[in-house]
Amino acid sequence: MNWENIAGQENLKKLLKDSIAENRVSHAQLFVGKEGYGTLPLVLAYAREILNRENEHAASKVEHLNHLDLHFSFPVYTDNKNSLSKNKFDEFREMILASPYASYDDWTAFLDSENKQLFISADEIDDQNQKFSLKSFEGGTKILIVWRADKMNISASNKFLKFLEEPPAKTLILLTAESTNDILPTILSRTQIVEVHRINDEDLDQYIRKNFSVSDEKVKEIIHEAQGDLNEAIKLLNSGNKNEEFEKLFIQWVRDAFQVKKKPEFLKNIIFWAREISGWNREKQKNFLNYCSEIFRLALLQNYQSENLVYKKIDANGFNWAGFSKFINGANIENILEEISTADLHLTRNGNPKIIWTDLGIKLSRYIHKNT
Repeated sequence: MNWENIAGQENLKKLLKDSIAENRVSHAQLFVGKEGYGTLPLVLAYAREILNRENEHAASKVEHLNHLDLHFSFPVYTDNKNSLSKNKFDEFREMILASPYASYDDWTAFLDSENKQLFISADEIDDQNQKFSLKSFEGGTKILIVWRADKMNISASNKFLKFLEEPPAKTLILLTAESTNDILPTILSRTQIVEVHRINDEDLDQYIRKNFSVSDEKVKEIIHEAQGDLNEAIKLLNSGNKNEEFEKLFIQWVRDAFQVKKKPEFLKNIIFWAREISGWNREKQKNFLNYCSEIFRLALLQNYQSENLVYKKIDANGFNWAGFSKFINGANIENILEEISTADLHLTRNGNPKIIWTDLGIKLSRYIHKNT
């Protein structure tokens, strides 16, 4: 990954380049922001330039993630009684080379490990300590990239703190995290925090038009939905049939939800609807939740006559978008979005999908009729 391939973030790229040129590179830095904003691409470009200034042949090695002085730690599950990144490095390398903006949920899906807990373990920190006790292969800087440092467990965090306090000579530690909430304050106090903000719409627009062949209308829709997240934008560009499936299931639920108030037998349809969705992988379920949130917000805007902000409507299979939107209002939108957010949290925590979706389907059926 080089600077030119990173979408937007021009001010941050300049700041990082200047820190290298002026020899102001802090030995421990934490890049905080969603993966889709470019946290890892920025870290990789940063590492590439640092190592390339020491050895002109380093750039291509970094780009292929096979530089011997560039090490990675990332969340994995316990396998054969150990939890070491090196056991899954080939898979991680494959995913990042294909999609450097990939998210933690993408990694979980890539490993097909939705029922397993992924974390950075104390054994992983011991393994990295051992690697960094050795001299660098090229005689220069050794770099450790910790992807999703917020996934360290407590024992790993405590061991990592010692590594931060007394790092080997010529060691650079670059961490990424979606937020600082789950990182020990003592670790935060010993790192330079680099805030990675969302990609602005103009840069996202430019990136999409440069790399994909899409209509102006589609670009506008994607930029609205992606909210500065390139990973999300790429998924939307590639979703195609998935959005049609989401739309079909949303329409199915809405129609059953309107019927169930007067005809309780339609509750059975909602249970079958929940069972179908619960059979998907977790990432797809969470994507459908995001889709539902988006549609409810757009329906609220439609109802409150802010049609200029409604960049997408559902009009398939005779669905009455205007009629549906009249039922989404200030009296129920907060409850609806809160229930969707709660369902997302339970899925993240590996709750039972059948129970989660059945509960959500029934609760939303109640809220959709709430007008006061």
